[in-house]
Amino acid sequence: QVQLAESGGGLVHPGGSLGLSCAASGSVSNINAMGWYRQAPGKQRELVAVITRGGATHYGTSVYGRFTISSDNAKNMVYLQMNNLKPEDTAVYYCTAEYQDGLEVVDYWGQGTRVTVSS
Repeated sequence: QVQLAESGGGLVHPGGSLGLSCAASGSVSNINAMGWYRQAPGKQRELVAVITRGGATHYGTSVYGRFTISSDNAKNMVYLQMNNLKPEDTAVYYCTAEYQDGLEVVDYWGQGTRVTVSS
């Protein structure tokens, strides 16, 4: 079992920056990767960024070049630095962890933190 707690959401003006954090607790040694997804009103949840335990990263096309994901394995934390934010980045951002449960992979999700980009 893994518990995830996000923090750092809020209101920001277009062109501004915001950082999100996610703390993992529980059986963290079995986490293969962590990441961020987001869901805007009326839209499907979409990938923002993921990072593996080894540090490999992958970004969604809509945020590539503007967002940066990083992690601190010793602290069981994952971060998302969001720059040059646009109104279309407005969404609830969810932290996720890919957990290896024997031969199965289980995805855990946080409660989400809201990001609003508006003037």
